[in-house]
Amino acid sequence: MLRLAGKKVFVVGVGPGLGSATAYLLLKEGASVVIASRNEDRLKSVKAQLAIFGQIDYVVGDVSSMEGAKRLVHDAVDKYGSVDHLALIAGDYIDSPIEELTEEQLDRMIDANLKSPLYALSAALQDLKAGSSIVMISSVFGTYATGVRNVAYSATKAGVAKSVEVLAMELSQKGIRVNAVAPRAMNHDFVPGRDWKSLRKLGEKACPPEDVASVVVWLLSGESEWIDGAVIPVDGGEKR
Repeated sequence: MLRLAGKKVFVVGVGPGLGSATAYLLLKEGASVVIASRNEDRLKSVKAQLAIFGQIDYVVGDVSSMEGAKRLVHDAVDKYGSVDHLALIAGDYIDSPIEELTEEQLDRMIDANLKSPLYALSAALQDLKAGSSIVMISSVFGTYATGVRNVAYSATKAGVAKSVEVLAMELSQKGIRVNAVAPRAMNHDFVPGRDWKSLRKLGEKACPPEDVASVVVWLLSGESEWIDGAVIPVDGGEKR
């Protein structure tokens, strides 16, 4: 039985890795999918690549402002008339020690990893309803692991983790769940239909994007309906 048959899912932030893998696995579970990013050529490519697996469309836009997020959500809802679930995949990474961190770099991390998903979530709320699920992307570096040279990234991903806890409480009265996954490193080499489980083993630092996308899909499905406010590590046991 397909876990998301008849559901309409909006995936914000689709690139060559996690966003594309998430859209693919959603389609395989019977969902109709609208994908979004600022890069129309990439969206066209992903749609062409995945259209054989189910109903997929795209909208072009930018969620770095509240107005941009509202326009993007409006365009996405126009595609299928409604939206059931929301996957907020957009994010960015900067590798910089604190003594080299610039104001521009810090603002970039805050905008990409914290502001943008919150803008998109806020804009989509009027179209979500009881039973809807929202999944955000944190990081093990924002929860329990410690790295170096990534203070801006880690701080913003910690902000995502705390946002999930607060939003889950806030939106529970509406019957809307909010959770997150916390990956470590991912490869960005998604290829539909491959045997991705054979490409990694427990304890490795990096995984195929499908490993993380499969947890995103589970959190969007009814199988996880008693999970709310959780930040789930998806790291293969690599906690250093």
